[in-house]
Amino acid sequence: MQSKPTLLVWLTCDAVHLDPATGKHTILGVFSNIKARSFPVVHPRMVWFLTLTDVQTGNHRLKILLSLDPTRPVELIQREFESQSPLHRINLINELHNLRFDQPGDYSILIEVDDEPILATSLTVGL
Repeated sequence: MQSKPTLLVWLTCDAVHLDPATGKHTILGVFSNIKARSFPVVHPRMVWFLTLTDVQTGNHRLKILLSLDPTRPVELIQREFESQSPLHRINLINELHNLRFDQPGDYSILIEVDDEPILATSLTVGL
């Protein structure tokens, strides 16, 4: 029986620097909510950084969906990635530009690997 991928890290931040010499990730500006003076508001740039393990060897698909109404999620990210072994940790950097929020609230975030949910969380956007 195959195990479901395990999410070890989920961060919202300003940027991630990958050191080409060491392969280390430097996480910059971690945050958990967005404050705005008025709506709609456009957030210029953010990164959703995640680390997975227990991912079966082969090619896989990551999807990240966002919505103020959980019954109508919008797919923001869909990307392919490869696992060399279920024992490996896979770091995925997902950069978003000009993400628009029409009104304040708790926006639902759903993360899926191969159409299986692995995390449901939220991002608060407020005044």
